[in-house]
Amino acid sequence: MEKVFGYPTFDQNGEEILCTYDNEYRAMLMDVRVYRMESGQERTFCRTGEETAVLLLSGKVTFGWDGQSETVSRKDVFTEGPYALHVCSSTQVTVRAEQPSEILVQCTHNDGSFPAKLYRPADAPWVYSSVGKFGNVAKRRVNTIFDKDIAPYSNMVLGEVLNDRGNWSGYLPHRHPQPECYYFKFDRPEGFGASFVGDQVFKSVDNSFSAIPGGCLHPQAVAPGFQMYTCWMIRHLDGDPWLQTTRNEDERYLWLHDMKEE
Repeated sequence: MEKVFGYPTFDQNGEEILCTYDNEYRAMLMDVRVYRMESGQERTFCRTGEETAVLLLSGKVTFGWDGQSETVSRKDVFTEGPYALHVCSSTQVTVRAEQPSEILVQCTHNDGSFPAKLYRPADAPWVYSSVGKFGNVAKRRVNTIFDKDIAPYSNMVLGEVLNDRGNWSGYLPHRHPQPECYYFKFDRPEGFGASFVGDQVFKSVDNSFSAIPGGCLHPQAVAPGFQMYTCWMIRHLDGDPWLQTTRNEDERYLWLHDMKEE
């Protein structure tokens, strides 16, 4: 039985492995890893038969691809928006750290060809969700870097969530047939939250992740005093892509939409 939650660590080479096609989280149908890079360090990514997205979490890096290069920076995931380079199979990407940096690399099988695109903060603005609903304790900021509407040629979705302190996200409890991976960060090292995967509950901490099988309810919450960041990654199913309308809220909780605020 595949596991649904992980507490990975960075190895001596600065690599943190979340899910792969053959580890305990294979049900995600993706390969997701995080890398810490020292100033001056360079990494190269090139996968045949797979698309790749490289998301800057923090620091300053120079992306190189298809004869192009661009230097971008992000103080951290809590104060600035995302830069993410998305490329198709067999496209080589180089990432050079201009200062200590952290990147997330998301891959999945895709033989299709499409133009590389560097998404910038203006392409994925933060939008507040659930403002004034459910006692205002599910208010959070969400961005979608790319999904089926934005990148119809892709087999995956990439976005981010910022929970306000003590608030919920993924609420109302909802499910969808496609597998989803959450990667968590907190604005303080002692920060923590709770991640629900079906009937199981796990303590979310910095650099932990949820591997949510299709069909499982998956709300989450963060403790008061802390901001929680979630990178959310979904794998489309063949003939059944994830869409904004695919989100199915648990019917037991639909009454909350009509709840009068006190």
